[in-house]
Amino acid sequence: MSKKQDIPVTDSASVLKNFTPYKAKKGEEYMNEAQKEHFKLILRTWRNQLMEEVDRTVHHLQDDAANYPDPADRATQEEEFSLELRTRDRERKLIKKIDSTIEKIAQDDYGYCESCGIEIGIRRLEARPTADKCIDCKTLDEIREKQWGA
Repeated sequence: MSKKQDIPVTDSASVLKNFTPYKAKKGEEYMNEAQKEHFKLILRTWRNQLMEEVDRTVHHLQDDAANYPDPADRATQEEEFSLELRTRDRERKLIKKIDSTIEKIAQDDYGYCESCGIEIGIRRLEARPTADKCIDCKTLDEIREKQWGA
């Protein structure tokens, strides 16, 4: 669940429970081809699952759309559809972020913090494959956000 909205969101945790963690070899270079392929597979799997949800939503909205005579039933259905559409909208934005991340891998720009430039780390990227900041910079951003109430 998101803090800003009480809508379920497909996150990396639900996708990543069925993956095999990357086993780094001693002296291995960070973000080598094997690691890039590992993350591309994770990101593509996640993206495909999100796209399947979009298809399910479209079918659900088409199949379950009914014009109920009772206003309460109609309102319930509209609220359900509204929640589902908001969830899909958030997932649409996530799909864009996943696509952007896959593009970063292709450009050899993946795995490094956008703020300080250091390696983000394999385990953090496995937990959040679209991460673009190291844990320290992300923590500082969150502290600033709390202080400014943004």
